Amino acid sequence: MTPAADHVPLRAQLDTLTTEAFRSDLADIDRLPTLEIAKIMNGEDATVPTAVASRLPQIAAAIDATAARMSRGGRLIYAGAGTAGRLGVLDASECPPTFNTAPTEVVGLIAGGQPAMVTSVEGAEDSKQLATEDLDALVLTEADTVVGISASGRTPYAIGAVEHARARGALTIGLSCNADSALGAAAEHGIEIVVGPELLTGSTRLKAGTAQKLVLNMLSTITMIRLGKTYGNLMVDVRSSNEKLRARSRRIVSLATGASDEEIEAALTATDGQVKNAILTILGGVDGPTASALLTDSHGHLRAALDTARKTG
Repeated sequence: MTPAADHVPLRAQLDTLTTEAFRSDLADIDRLPTLEIAKIMNGEDATVPTAVASRLPQIAAAIDATAARMSRGGRLIYAGAGTAGRLGVLDASECPPTFNTAPTEVVGLIAGGQPAMVTSVEGAEDSKQLATEDLDALVLTEADTVVGISASGRTPYAIGAVEHARARGALTIGLSCNADSALGAAAEHGIEIVVGPELLTGSTRLKAGTAQKLVLNMLSTITMIRLGKTYGNLMVDVRSSNEKLRARSRRIVSLATGASDEEIEAALTATDGQVKNAILTILGGVDGPTASALLTDSHGHLRAALDTARKTG
């Protein structure tokens, strides 16, 4: 069989995918003025939030299930190849500074490992076995959540990750951009954001990538809200690892309490710079050690700790 013939089945598969569809109305886009191309691209991008909105019930259900597992000590693990994998790694890497999670609490796996973040690792996305090995290295548990990410919904690495995780009793989510995808079928929670054909045929870093980023933002952010990592819309678990974040910490305490600069500095000093604890000392009228104990008892939920402080104060 010739190499060309070997690729016929794959071509036939791609022909069925919305994300790979050819837009004949854009066949002459390279002849248009730059501003006109920008307007077309912007119009295409504007359709993505609507596609995400149509799947909000599925997204919310997946978030609630994820938060329930993580409240038992589980981890949120993303697994994808190429752009999808990079988006997972990006979302995971932003959780420690934003929500003070441990680096091992939200994890991004990309087919081919770290080198694949900046260059293509040939064949990595085609291996279910590689996904199994990557998850086994993390010693997967039933408390974990594994999110397979694939624009096409047919990437073996993402499907393999979900299949292996589900067999191990972990919660599984499949995020794709085609309806009736193999990835969605493999996961307990299938989230299929159908954004339609891309501006450039098959370039799924565009609308599909934007859709995936929006959903991953929701998965991590709302899960952290459910876990008590925020107070209202304030990031009270922010990690003060540099001067910008230290300034943000002081501002968050100010917004939450309305206290004077002197009170805020004293509270942050008494709590080793922990924003949530500092807010509790001011609003709850307790000292640093008591604030820490109350937050431990409330599993990190500031509102619950405040209620207890006010009732016993």
